[in-house]
Amino acid sequence: MSEELEITPVVWIVDDDASIRWVLEAALEDKPYVVKVFDSPLTALKSFDEFPPSAVLSDVRMPDMDGLTFMEAIHEKDKQIPVIIMTAHADLDTAVKSYQSRAFEYLPKPFDIDEAISLIERAIKRHLSGGVTRIRRSRRASKQPLNIIGAAPAMQEVFRILGRVSQLDVTVLINGETGTGKELVAQALHELSPRSEGPFVALNTAAIPRELLESELFGHEKGAFTGAHSQRIGRFEQADGGTLFLDEIGDMPVDLQTRLLRVLNDGSFYRVGGRNPINTNVRIVAATHQNMEQLVRDGRFREDLLYRLNIIRIKVPALRERREDIPLLVRFYMELEAKALGLEEKQLSKEVENFLSSLPWPGNVRQLRSLCTWLTIMAPDKTVYLEDLPLELQDPPSVSECDQSGDDWEQPLKRWADKFLSSGREGLHTVAEPIMEKVLIEAALKASGNHRQKAAVLLGWGRNTLTRKTQALGMDD
Repeated sequence: MSEELEITPVVWIVDDDASIRWVLEAALEDKPYVVKVFDSPLTALKSFDEFPPSAVLSDVRMPDMDGLTFMEAIHEKDKQIPVIIMTAHADLDTAVKSYQSRAFEYLPKPFDIDEAISLIERAIKRHLSGGVTRIRRSRRASKQPLNIIGAAPAMQEVFRILGRVSQLDVTVLINGETGTGKELVAQALHELSPRSEGPFVALNTAAIPRELLESELFGHEKGAFTGAHSQRIGRFEQADGGTLFLDEIGDMPVDLQTRLLRVLNDGSFYRVGGRNPINTNVRIVAATHQNMEQLVRDGRFREDLLYRLNIIRIKVPALRERREDIPLLVRFYMELEAKALGLEEKQLSKEVENFLSSLPWPGNVRQLRSLCTWLTIMAPDKTVYLEDLPLELQDPPSVSECDQSGDDWEQPLKRWADKFLSSGREGLHTVAEPIMEKVLIEAALKASGNHRQKAAVLLGWGRNTLTRKTQALGMDD
């Protein structure tokens, strides 16, 4: 009778960056794995027969072979090996291609080491259980470029979710302030989905008078009400086979919420004044700038409808939450506006870039793009200087007001620290650190609607780090 041998999982780390290899290898040192590090995909593939991996972490951009091609080579040998794609150049295209190539997960750099270890453990568990993702994703380019730009961690999380759900026919709720680009995200979901050949129909529910909204959504029959001189096809019928984007869904009247819920549940509806049910095959993507949970508590939004809309939620960050993206966005829109207007493309001086990156941008990306249009038309020279900016941006007091890292919280903290020390007490940092962390965690949880993963992104942490912190601070009690 032969003994069953216990198999030790083998983890491959493939990256031409020596520091990444060292950090991950050190983090896995105490784990019950055999860890193999490679600076080249070609070298790794030569070791496949001797050390077949249970899980692989691979960078995307490497000199001799890119990570997606490397993943395909691994899956040619064994389709069930989970591959985690790492990248320091996170964008929507990379995220989508990673999932289309059957990546187990997509991990933007810089990453939280706890999050990376958690992904490795999940990947190994998947491999040992024999699980394999059954989703088949086609490699199809979108009909038009998806101009969603961002390198900030908050945008990397948006790309990761888009890449994960783009091929899945599920309802998505997009949260974000006005002007953050929620409709762009909705269009990306449509263009990357199997419904891309169908129509993309958008409706801002807040912009339609209450008495007309029902007809706008569901259409009406001739004579259904005064002024209905002919039959009208509503947005649901227009979007059949495609995607219906309902912007500002939080402003929808409660009676219409009931009808929308029925359509989501049954896939059919009646035109206003109609007697025959109409079947529809539509993917709903909704968006709002409001706190939907608060609307439910206030009795202004149906809880059961929120459950149906909120299968997947995407939080689009405000521009002030992704300041490192401002120079990227400015360059993109300056080039775009110059081409659209047939004018010379202007370049921003470094001083102007730094100044714009310090502003609060209440109108978000929409406001930034309007500025780029203004500068393309009005700036006198090829290079834009501070004096070329609109007068409302040149007002010196606005600079300090716009600096969100300024005195509005530092001075009270300084006064508290002075008072603490003047009392003769010691351990200033020991006392202050947990208080500050608790305040920041509570703010992030509130902003994310108590969604742990999103709160971790807002804090710049991994999910495991957030869990560890809340447990240490007694917040999970």
